[in-house]
Amino acid sequence: MSKVAIVTDSNSGITQSQGKEFGIFVLPMPFMINEEPFLEDIDLTQDEFYQRLEAGADVITSQPSPESVLNLWEEILKEYDEIVHIPMSSGLSGSCQSAIMLSEDFEGKVQVVNNQRISVTQRQSCLDAKLLVERGMNAVEIKDFLEKDKFNSSIYIMLDTLYYLKKGGRITPAAAAIGTLLKLKPVLTIQGDKLDAFAKARTATQGKSIMINAIRNDMENRFGGARADNMWLEIAYTKDRKAAEQFKEELLKEFPGFDIQMDPLSLSVSCHIGPGSLAVACCKKI
Repeated sequence: MSKVAIVTDSNSGITQSQGKEFGIFVLPMPFMINEEPFLEDIDLTQDEFYQRLEAGADVITSQPSPESVLNLWEEILKEYDEIVHIPMSSGLSGSCQSAIMLSEDFEGKVQVVNNQRISVTQRQSCLDAKLLVERGMNAVEIKDFLEKDKFNSSIYIMLDTLYYLKKGGRITPAAAAIGTLLKLKPVLTIQGDKLDAFAKARTATQGKSIMINAIRNDMENRFGGARADNMWLEIAYTKDRKAAEQFKEELLKEFPGFDIQMDPLSLSVSCHIGPGSLAVACCKKI
């Protein structure tokens, strides 16, 4: 039986210490902040990141350098026979495409999964991959399984402000101005590879209610039932852990019996949507 390693990037929300605990290798995502390079969770903490973001620093996300990816793979292959590499969604970053190109020199030993996941759903893919390794699957079988499973998840994100989407050129300044003027809380969705507008809420309470109804609808109508034995339920947030804890309590009333995973959103996503965002996600259990 071949020895298979699981690799992901820090967009999964898996920290370096959690990676060691899970037995998953985590590639830190690079950032340029005011033209100075940083690596997520190596020399840039969540707190430092938000301090700089809110102080108006120029934050640019980047993809891991080809060198850092190749070095990690080569190091791992000294100990393992094969690698399953699970990067963030190809619709949100070029790092998936880059990894696919780099893997071509490894004669099939590195399988790059393009399953359109990000944050807590990407994390769940990594844990699923570990489970599939334990079930005796090889790297090609795991990649095929995860790619067939890719649409069995969804995410809804409520933004506190449109400022960062506007700053990053993701929406027009006019749309952002109207949203800010009306104090709207936009709810976005990630289904497959796209980040799309889903709804506009007038208040955070209404926004949370929209997200809860949407996730319940997905579970019941797309994924075979809103039950704890069928679905994983997850929360992600930017900066405001207290608001996330409160949201968790509300979700537990709506979905009793679920064990809800809660994680900060990765910084690559946070820099585009800003602090104070709340997300709810679900993944079908394999």
